[in-house]
Amino acid sequence: MVDFFIIKGFSDIPDLQAPIFLLVLLIYFFTLSGNITIILLVCLDQRLHTPMYFFLVNLSIIDICSTTVTLHKILLINLTGNRVISYIGCIGQMYIFGSLVSDELLFLTAMSYDRYVAVCDPLRYTVIVNPRICISLAFVCWVLGFIEIIPYVVLVTGFTCYKSNILNHFFCDLLPIIKLSCNNTSVLETLFIVEGAVLLGLGPFVLTFLSYTFIITTILQIRTSTGRRKAFYTCSSHLTVVNLLYITLIYQYLRPISADSLEYNKLLSLFNTAAVPLLNPLIYSLKNKDVKSAFKKRFLFSKIERIKH
Repeated sequence: MVDFFIIKGFSDIPDLQAPIFLLVLLIYFFTLSGNITIILLVCLDQRLHTPMYFFLVNLSIIDICSTTVTLHKILLINLTGNRVISYIGCIGQMYIFGSLVSDELLFLTAMSYDRYVAVCDPLRYTVIVNPRICISLAFVCWVLGFIEIIPYVVLVTGFTCYKSNILNHFFCDLLPIIKLSCNNTSVLETLFIVEGAVLLGLGPFVLTFLSYTFIITTILQIRTSTGRRKAFYTCSSHLTVVNLLYITLIYQYLRPISADSLEYNKLLSLFNTAAVPLLNPLIYSLKNKDVKSAFKKRFLFSKIERIKH
């Protein structure tokens, strides 16, 4: 058994520590800035008080939390040189990160349902997707996401020995811990395939896929090209984020576990934990007229007024 793990990080070469620190710090700063901006815009602008932006705020909160829980350690390592993380801290980090990933998949599924109703049944949209339904869906997503990861934590804490306490990653993730254990991990790996791939991954994916099947079918039935383009435009941001996240998770987790794949997974994890939360607010702001309009009104115009005065 081990009382602590040593986080290997990205590189042991001293000359690379400063560039890695600056890169991670910049990513973290822009991720926080982008997602906090989205949250403030939705809270301050009355036009954005709709179900889609309510779910987007929850998505931004998840992105802020998941980035903080994973990147803070690599920043501390480069600042202090201390690569040690306690066993309890490591398990806690693994649990919180896994729960937040699960939450993100569930919220993206809820957002796909919102887009389905908006496109396929627009006349009853405000009745079907009302505030009570939105709050209920959000509550279920948050709670279910944190419950689904508990079996993994129970099995990992049951490990009685490790080959080493050097963790070949930049945070405590499930795959490098499985690779490090000298226990029989077949039960955990089976659970990972059955629950992780089927329930956590395939379930939300199927629901999202079905929603967009109906959405695309409805869009194709619209007679005018302007109407089709407008209907598709309302879904394009969400569809981009869904594709980005699922492609990354499939390549990262649904591959054979090996020493070589751990090095590859570190790069995918950096993209998943840093680049995806950074890109989410950009995708929703650059492809959304309402968000761009709210940003200009709340930030740019107010800044111009202050300069004039």
